[in-house]
Amino acid sequence: MASRQRHPGNWRFDFNHRLLPSGQHAVSVSYKNYQSANLSAAVIVEQLHQIMPNMECETDRAGCYRLETACQKQPDFASIFQATIHRLLRAFSRPFWTQTRQSPVIADRHWQPQPNIVWQCAINNEYMPKFTPEELAVDAVPVIRQATSGDAKPDWRPLFRHECTFNPVIFQDVMLNLIKNPNINSSWLFRADILHDTKNIQNGLETPLSELGDVPDIPSFDGFGLHRRLIRRLIPRSTMRDKPMDQTCLIYQSKGSDSEGGLQRHLVIYLPHVSTEAEMPYYHPTVRGIAFHHEWSPTETRGSVSVSYLYFEGGERPEKLTRIASHLLQAVYKHGQGRADGYQKRVHHDLLVPQDRVQNTYTVLKQKYARALIESWVETTDPTKHVFEDLCIAAFLIELWTDIYGRNFFPGFVDIGCGNGLLVHILNLEGFKGWGFDARSRKSWAMYSTRLETPTGVQESLQQLVLLPPPVSRAGISEISSEGFREELVHDGRFPKGTFIISNHADELTPWTPILATISDCPFIMIPCCSHDLTGARFRAPAPKDKKKANSAYSSLVSWVTQITADCGWVAEQEMLRIPSTRNTAIVGRKRQGDVSAIDIGVIVDRYGGTAGYLETVVKLVKSTNPDEKH
Repeated sequence: MASRQRHPGNWRFDFNHRLLPSGQHAVSVSYKNYQSANLSAAVIVEQLHQIMPNMECETDRAGCYRLETACQKQPDFASIFQATIHRLLRAFSRPFWTQTRQSPVIADRHWQPQPNIVWQCAINNEYMPKFTPEELAVDAVPVIRQATSGDAKPDWRPLFRHECTFNPVIFQDVMLNLIKNPNINSSWLFRADILHDTKNIQNGLETPLSELGDVPDIPSFDGFGLHRRLIRRLIPRSTMRDKPMDQTCLIYQSKGSDSEGGLQRHLVIYLPHVSTEAEMPYYHPTVRGIAFHHEWSPTETRGSVSVSYLYFEGGERPEKLTRIASHLLQAVYKHGQGRADGYQKRVHHDLLVPQDRVQNTYTVLKQKYARALIESWVETTDPTKHVFEDLCIAAFLIELWTDIYGRNFFPGFVDIGCGNGLLVHILNLEGFKGWGFDARSRKSWAMYSTRLETPTGVQESLQQLVLLPPPVSRAGISEISSEGFREELVHDGRFPKGTFIISNHADELTPWTPILATISDCPFIMIPCCSHDLTGARFRAPAPKDKKKANSAYSSLVSWVTQITADCGWVAEQEMLRIPSTRNTAIVGRKRQGDVSAIDIGVIVDRYGGTAGYLETVVKLVKSTNPDEKH
């Protein structure tokens, strides 16, 4: 039996049923999510609400949800409650481990002692099977046999095999996802562009085979029939190191209808479009073909998955290729078991701009600017992180702006809280004119700042300014001005209509972004980082109302500023950027919704905590500012 290990997506439900002295039945349900839920609490709660409509829910910051109710006196409630829980156990029985206790209860490290316990039950996935594949011998019997007319038959050599509990539908789903997203298996790859798919032939969406060069013939395998053919182009991160490579991906199913209880077999083959080992790019193992075989017994609801190689002529079994085979099989096993265990993807990329466009533009920007920017870095921070992150954001913005404005007109941008100014610099180099400001100047501004032509005259592209938005009361500022307060260092947050506002990890200015956009009627992008309220003070945003979302500080901040965006009359479009940062949620406001003429900014500001103390903070900041000092 496979050993068990703690899984990063662990969760646990505990159900407790007590009988109160009054004769009422008291039920409590606690849900503990260790990191990310594989089973939604909403499923459990929905079922329990049917028998306990007056259930109340509480939550704490540890991600533990407690639901309690005191039901009316009902002789058969205990059996109804237990039947409901057992129905849930049947729905989520594999591979979850369950425990039940009848009164009296002896508490252990899981069970908390409670008086008058009638019944306790827990559903959890605290321990999941570990990936421990069986390594097959060099002379092991082949799992698949390729049919040929000649004497020489291709020798597909099996390397690893592992038992599994995911069915053929999940296997095909997982393999199709891995075909479309090869970056899951290799960090050297960006993506795969699907050039040909027999599923799309009737729609006329496929690239004609005549345009794809030398495409390998479709091999036949004993006992299998071809179900689908795809041809993908593997796109590397660095085209200066390796070129893209085309690869045929074939999906087979066992022939004929299986008899009841018979094995169901499925096969996926990868065939690179190369003739020799020397042609193989670095990011692909030096083999002629890779095969993934899935075998499933419907009666036992168990199966196995294996990986085989088709070596080049005279090819051996080097350790590196063996390790790669294990890694490839592990990806299939991990994703398959996750699907079988109820995992649902929570993070979705490329919702606003297609992945290929952003990555292609990023590759161009990286080749043009990355090396020079890293070598000339003058800040104390890590140059690689900042350079590659801002190149990614610039690529996304360029493609987003292409969709919004086309290629003939751009209204300009302003980067509020621009930091080191690198993003402003890159965008200006690419012909998108705009400027940025921050409360503190940076050493890098000397290199990045340029003279910018604007409707009001020539100005520097990077400026040292402190934001004092219109909703903040300016009462008493005239008296302050005579005490060393320099108003020329203050910006009121009003911009020409249509100017695109960038708020990239702007911290104190983040919640102000949709408000400023509403005041000036400007589209915007907001990438939250640290949590601040409208006064500029650090604070913990309220937990998301959607209980399916994580109860983390960052998730709370994103939900909070998204709500401000919606209240300001913007459609809050969300994108998870492909940048080297965990703070990668982008909220884009480019479309209005509802009656925007009825929006009262003052009411919105008050609703989200007001601005008490903001003016005093600005005054202190301006008085301590030395425009000639570089930080």
